[in-house]
Amino acid sequence: MKGFHERNVALKCSSKTAIDSSPSPGTGSEPGPSDSKFSKTSVWSNFFASAFSIFDTYSESSACVKKASRGKNNWWTAAVKRVVSGCSMRRIHERVLGPSKIGISSSTSDIWLLGVCYRIMQESSGDVDSTNELTAFKRDFSSRILITYRKGFRAIGETKITSDVSWGCMLRSSQMLVAQALLFHRLGRSWRKPLQKPFDQAYIMFLHQFGDSEASAFSIHNLVQAGKIYGLAAGSWVGPYAMCRSWESLARCKREENDLEQQLLPMAVYVVSGDEDGERGGAPVVCIEDASRHCFEFSRCQADWTPILLLVPLVLGLDKVNPRYIPSLQATFTFPQCLGILGGKPGTSAYIVGVQEEIVFFLDPHEVQPVVNLSQENLEADTSSYHCDIIRHIPLGSIDPSLAIGFLCRDKGLLVDFVGIYNFVCHRFGPLKTRLLIDNEMNCTFLSCSFGRRF
Repeated sequence: MKGFHERNVALKCSSKTAIDSSPSPGTGSEPGPSDSKFSKTSVWSNFFASAFSIFDTYSESSACVKKASRGKNNWWTAAVKRVVSGCSMRRIHERVLGPSKIGISSSTSDIWLLGVCYRIMQESSGDVDSTNELTAFKRDFSSRILITYRKGFRAIGETKITSDVSWGCMLRSSQMLVAQALLFHRLGRSWRKPLQKPFDQAYIMFLHQFGDSEASAFSIHNLVQAGKIYGLAAGSWVGPYAMCRSWESLARCKREENDLEQQLLPMAVYVVSGDEDGERGGAPVVCIEDASRHCFEFSRCQADWTPILLLVPLVLGLDKVNPRYIPSLQATFTFPQCLGILGGKPGTSAYIVGVQEEIVFFLDPHEVQPVVNLSQENLEADTSSYHCDIIRHIPLGSIDPSLAIGFLCRDKGLLVDFVGIYNFVCHRFGPLKTRLLIDNEMNCTFLSCSFGRRF
């Protein structure tokens, strides 16, 4: 017990140090998707509550101070080691919101990663199949495209901004989601990160499209330009709804610039929203008739159906996700059309790609990396900054209620299948503020369904 108490003293002191060294306003703390609902006081109150809750059973504050004073050098060394090893100093936002956990939990429950199931058992069990499943999951996770903060790129537009540190995490998260959609469409869901060079040119050309310059189709520069009408600006944070609309705008611009056969984003983009101002929530309505119209417009009236990217912005609560929606969010990762979630904790965005029971796995855009300019002809390029082997997870119930879900339907059959799965989930589990409309012999019929209440 003495050892545990001493560890608490060090943790308490290190927490105080982290608070004292926190940034002043405007120096790196990002507003979140629901920033209008959160005051600085409430954010810090939550932080203090979470940071010191472990010490509630101790009333010996004076003894703690004396012990810390006598062993100043010892506790400082221990605290630094603990903080560094726990990665809680890796980013400013983690000092405010608390660190995410790394690795895979000891749970033996299935993991769902973007529509693929991995049946995991404890490694100590010695089960060969389980070990293979765990290895397969790790390789799948590390093959997802990671896009993070960058520094040193050319100034965005007429600004002098050459880095998106502290404001671009939602843009980076959205780039990751769209990158997975393109990757699945062009190379297939079973594609895995190459282990040897030279790389396939299709892979290099794909990454080039997400570079940090106006020459790259889906760069942060072009996103900012396309999203101006929705309030997107370099140096300013943006919410999930505006981010989805910005991608719709960018896709429209790129469609007009290129011939149909040379489309860099070879799919229609359909933002599913039941309200013109999606920030207010409301029940989005998915209608196959509307989806077909988007496809028809994308193909310039040459095809009734094309691949389609569905972006569904949602507001699932006030200060946190309503617990009734948690099983529904879990269910989305079982859909083969699933592209993950633009979400994260209040105040910071991430790209959520998988779930295991009550935790979600995510790719974190907050690592600051130097800009990388990939030549489309360089098949020996270093692409390590576009992948991550570190598996991070947070409780699903802790994510911000303002989020967006992505789905890719490569043909009409997949969309109809999606509607069928969706209908089954709703019928079994209950509503999630989203409705489906499906055409039956050219008639649009309302289906009383949505995501589930229990999973």
